[in-house]
Amino acid sequence: MSKHAFKCAGALFILLCMAGCGEKKQEYSEKEGVETVLPASVNEVTVMTLKKSAFNHELVSNGKVKAQEYADLRFRTTTEPLAKVYVKNGDRVVKGQKIAELNLFTLENKLAQAKNTLDQSVLEMQDVLIGQGYAPDNLDAVPEDVMRLAKVKSGYEQSKANYGLAQYDLEQATLTAPFDGVVANLFDKQYNLPDASKPFCRIISTSDMNVEFTVLESELPLIKRGDKVDVTPYAATASPCKGSVTEINPLVDENGMVSVRARVDGGNRLFDGMNVRVNVKRSVPEQLVIPKTAVVLRSGKQVVFTLKDGKAMWNYVQTGLENMTEYTVSGDGMEEGAQVITSGNVNLAHETPVKVIGEE
Repeated sequence: MSKHAFKCAGALFILLCMAGCGEKKQEYSEKEGVETVLPASVNEVTVMTLKKSAFNHELVSNGKVKAQEYADLRFRTTTEPLAKVYVKNGDRVVKGQKIAELNLFTLENKLAQAKNTLDQSVLEMQDVLIGQGYAPDNLDAVPEDVMRLAKVKSGYEQSKANYGLAQYDLEQATLTAPFDGVVANLFDKQYNLPDASKPFCRIISTSDMNVEFTVLESELPLIKRGDKVDVTPYAATASPCKGSVTEINPLVDENGMVSVRARVDGGNRLFDGMNVRVNVKRSVPEQLVIPKTAVVLRSGKQVVFTLKDGKAMWNYVQTGLENMTEYTVSGDGMEEGAQVITSGNVNLAHETPVKVIGEE
C-alpha cells in the first residue's frame, strides 16, 4: 500500500470513530432530556365511586326586600302642634305602644262642648216626649214615629254625631303602633305642626319579609312554590335568613326574566328596600353527581377521567345542573360503579398510569 493510500485509510477510520461517538452522545443527550421531562413517579390521584344520589340544586339570583306588612300613620287633624314624640327612626315598637301625641287642649275642649250640647239635646227630647204624653224614663213604650219626631225637634241625632266625631278626633290625636315593627320615615319634630302632605311615620313589620327576585326563563322548570331559599344581605356577613318561595309570576318579560317572590323570616336583620343575594335550593333525586374538580377541559370540551386497570381513561361528558361544588353528569363512561378521578387529573392523558392515594 502506498503512503498516500495509508494516510487516506487512517483519515477515514478517524472520521468513522468520531461519527460513532457523536451518535452515542446524541442518544445519551436525548435520553437525558426525556428523563428530565417525564415525571420520575406515577401520577397520584383520588377517586370516587359514581352512583345515583339526590342532587342539591342551587340557583343564585339578586333580589330586593319588600315588607310583608307596613302601615303609614297619619294624624286625623294637623291643626294642633306635636306635644310629644315618643320614638325615633329605627326604634322597635310593640303593638299599642305610643308613637306621638298632639297638644290635646283644644280637642278635649271640643269634646266637652259636644258632650254639653248632647246633654241639652237629651233634655229637649224628653220635653218633647212629655208634651206628647209619654214618660221619659220609659222610652221602650214610645212609638217609633213619635221618638223619631222628638229626636228631630231636639236635635239629638246631630248632637250625638258631633260628640262621636269629637271623641274620635281626640282618640286619633295619639298615634299607636298597629303591630310589632320598626319605625321609619319619621321627620316631624316636637312643638311643630305635622306635615299634612305626607304620613307622620311608617311602621314596618320585620317578622315576615318578602324578597322579590328574577330567574331566567330557562331556569323556570328548576323552581317551584315551596322551594327553600337562603337570603343574605350584601351589607352583612351574618348567617343567611331562611324562607320559601310563595309566588311565581306566570309572565316572561321582554328580557326573558320571570319574577319570583319568597317569604323570609327576617329575624330583625332585613329592612325594606335592602339588596340581597338569594339562593334557591331544591333536591333533585336520582342523579349522577360528581365534584367540579373531576371535570377538566381538553380542546374546549369537558372531560372526566375514570380509573381502569391502573390507568386514567379519557371520557367526553356533558354537565347538567350545578351548585357551588358539584355537577350532574352524563356521557361516555358515566354509569353507576365507575371510578371517577376527582383530583390529580390536571395533567393526565388517555391511558396514563396512575396511583390511587385516596377515595372520596
